[in-house]
Amino acid sequence: MQTRQYDVIVIGGGASGMMAAGTAAMRGKRVLILEKNKTLGRKLSITGGGRCNITNAEDDIHVLLKNYGPAADFLYSPFSQFGVEDTFTFFEKRGLPLVVQARKRAFPHTEKATDVCKALERYLHEGNVDRKFDCGVKRVLHEGGRITGVETARGIFVAGSYIVATGGISHGETGSSGDGFIWLKSLGHKVVPPTPTIVPLAVEEYWVKVLAGVSLSFMKITFFLDGKRVFKEVGKVLFTHFGLSGPLILNAARKVGDLLLAGKVTAEIDAYPDTDLRALDTTILKTLNADKNKTLKTVFKDVIPRGTARGITMLLPDIDFETRVHSITKEERMKIARLLKALPITITGLMGYDRAVIADGGVVLTEIDTKTMRSKRFQNLYITGDLLHINRPTGGFSLQLCWTTGFVAGKNA
Repeated sequence: MQTRQYDVIVIGGGASGMMAAGTAAMRGKRVLILEKNKTLGRKLSITGGGRCNITNAEDDIHVLLKNYGPAADFLYSPFSQFGVEDTFTFFEKRGLPLVVQARKRAFPHTEKATDVCKALERYLHEGNVDRKFDCGVKRVLHEGGRITGVETARGIFVAGSYIVATGGISHGETGSSGDGFIWLKSLGHKVVPPTPTIVPLAVEEYWVKVLAGVSLSFMKITFFLDGKRVFKEVGKVLFTHFGLSGPLILNAARKVGDLLLAGKVTAEIDAYPDTDLRALDTTILKTLNADKNKTLKTVFKDVIPRGTARGITMLLPDIDFETRVHSITKEERMKIARLLKALPITITGLMGYDRAVIADGGVVLTEIDTKTMRSKRFQNLYITGDLLHINRPTGGFSLQLCWTTGFVAGKNA
């Protein structure tokens, strides 16, 4: 069975796919989205814990693109065509103004990822984009340097141009199963195998896991390989039932993954990075002196980061927390201070694709004309978003890449 021909077929109804389809349709093209799920934007609707970090409000393109590592040189053209300011304008025109929060992260003012999906669906409606759901692609057909159609369980669909926007392999429960990588590799593209790169860390220590749900805003964590200091980061840490997460951890995961291949990886959390050991001891002494007749158990919560007492007391088995504060020795006090400057952790691994915020891998950029997002192997094939081998941190950079590459592909297909 063969359907009527379209000008553009977009495979995948995620962030970059919807942007690409809407943009092509606004040029007067007949556009069809093929989506394997029952709805569009399934992964987008859960991103950022449901809040959707829609972009990063860095207005200097040079500073912005440094976050994309070696890919930066390839991205000046597409980001000049559709950048951060364009993202703000696009969503504001569709009734969804953005607000900028810490670290220049921009969110919809409603802080609802589902509202981002609705704005994109309005864009598709404006351009009369056709959509077919439960329509997973089995095979991409090609002949003589051109894509000739896509085979699905519901027939073969034909267009003049094709945009592959199936996303990467993170959050497989949303349908991101890596199909696009398989098709593109079968078409002869060089595809770097995906690995989960922005993921939480699994740890050995039980004290970390009992603090699940506790978030600490300004911590320094130092990572060691076989006991030798390698690198450190400062930022927000979230304790979980399996280990550590939060922006600091997610953005350090790639480096930690490399270390895990080389030996034993441990870490130390400095709960007071702006205070040296002597100053911290003085602060602790003042706190204890204010309540000399109370038990250490009662006062301890005023000494340590909020919400961490249950876990940190486990690391001090030699101290009797029922002791009156006036009986605490200098040695015991220093032991507490030293611990708060170096809370011990053993990293056992990276969490998998199911917990990955972003997984890398994809088509190498030397095989893409990034001015148009067109494949250099097939004159009517365009590739967007997470299917491109581009590393980036959390903070809105991944979705901005989707908006940019989706727009450029839709503009040129």
